Formats: sequence, C-alpha cells, structure tokens
Amino acid sequence: MTIQWFPGHMAKARREVTENLKLVDIVFELVDARLPLSSRNPMLDAIIHQKPRLIVLNKADMADERETQRWIDYFNDQGQLAVAINSLEGKGLQKVTKAAQTILHDKFERMRQKGMKPRAIRAMIIGIPNVGKSTLINRLAKKNVAKTGNTPGITKAQQWIKVGKEIELLDTPGILWPKFEDQQVGYKLALTGAIKDTITNMEDVAVYGLNFLSAHYPERLEARYQIRMVHDDLVETFDHIGKLRRVYAQGGEIDYDQVAELIIRDVRGLHFGRLTLDFVDDL
Repeated sequence: MTIQWFPGHMAKARREVTENLKLVDIVFELVDARLPLSSRNPMLDAIIHQKPRLIVLNKADMADERETQRWIDYFNDQGQLAVAINSLEGKGLQKVTKAAQTILHDKFERMRQKGMKPRAIRAMIIGIPNVGKSTLINRLAKKNVAKTGNTPGITKAQQWIKVGKEIELLDTPGILWPKFEDQQVGYKLALTGAIKDTITNMEDVAVYGLNFLSAHYPERLEARYQIRMVHDDLVETFDHIGKLRRVYAQGGEIDYDQVAELIIRDVRGLHFGRLTLDFVDDL
C-alpha cells in the first residue's frame, strides 16, 4: 500500500510559513512523542533554515516514557532543545515557555542592551496534522481560540494568539510532505491517526500494527490477543482475534474490516499501553 496525502491547503500553508518566518523569533516544532522522527516534516529544515527552534514532543502520555527521554537526550545532543508535554491534560506546558526563554535569552538580552522595550516572544507553531497543535494553543492561551478535533486537517488558516504576556503564537495548518520516501513512515502516521482513515487501507495498517507489536512489544500483544506472533496466513490471525473479541458479521462470519478497525482502535486507545514506534537505536 502506498500512502500519500497532500491537500491543496497544505501547499498554501507551506508558502505562508516561508513568508511569515521573518515575523517570529522562534519556531515551535510540534511532533508526536510516539513518532519523534516519523512525525517530523523533512521539508521544514529547508524552510526554517537558521531560525531558532524548540522541539515539543506532544502526547507524551501515550508514548513509552523511557523512549521519550532517550529522544529528548538525542535531540539535545544534536544541539536542539526538546521538551515533552501532554497538551490534552495541560501537563508540562510551563516547559515550553521556559525553554523558549532559554533559547532566546541572548537575543532578548541584546535587545535590552540597545534600549528596546521588553516584548512577548513571537513564536510560530508548526507540525503535521493531528499532532495536537490546536489543543496546545488552547491550553497555553487558557481558552478555546483554535479549533480542535481528532480528524487531521482541522486548522486551515493562520492566526495570531496571545499566550499571557510572555508569548504570541502564530498558528499554522498541519503540513505533510508530498511524498513519503519510506513507506514505513506512512504506516506509522496512519496507525496513529495523522492521516485520514478514509484514504488508507485499514487492513494493511492493522497488519503493520500487529507486526510492530510482535517485534517490539510481544508481551503486550499476547496479553491483549493471546498471540505473540502474526501467522503467515493473515486470515488465521484475523480469525483468531475476531473470535476472541466476538467481531462477527451477519451470518456468523468474521468481519475482517471490523477486526482491522478494532486493532487500530486498540493501538490508539492505549489498550496495548504506551507505545513508541520510532527508536533512537534505529538511527
């Protein structure tokens, strides 16, 4: 299965990001803590250039805590400050402001020495769809100023949002890139909900999820579905899960479409626990 998704508004957003970089002091790059690498847009390096950047690993409550810390250490070793947060519950948000102040300390000190009046940090928030940008903005602003939803592609335009007296945020729509060079990235994004389910083959995504669990979290796969490996005959595996979870169509047959959706819901719903799909060791 080849997964591609690059709606027209994303191409427009990419142009707008490039045009508005001069208006901000720093870029907040929001990534999914479960996919610290796969949820990064490789086009951003060329767009952002030397603009100061803070990497924000959102949805940290859904990711393997040990792996999240390893990713933070990795980014720090690369000279990029990173913090982990849970925007849905508002946990760790103070880290974002503090880290931004740390990164921009020298710049604002130079401004003060030149006699310029103190002002709020101007930041642009960038990330792929469904990574939690709008939820983070609403939490930071302490009011619903950005539309939110579990469906990728909610935000379609840019807007400035004040976050207290310390930060002014320029929100941007989620931007994917035109082509996934590594289809594994596409599967990971589809499994975690960054790509619309309606344009993916749910059975293929579910099989990818089962194989990933078998390879990296076999004990959790066994606890949930009473299997540790995916059978070469996928029908046999789906039959087993369908019978175990009683997923039947009319006539008593196993409903394979519903089994695939069940597997994906179980991954997204933390029924396998906190999962990380990207590993530092694989770099």
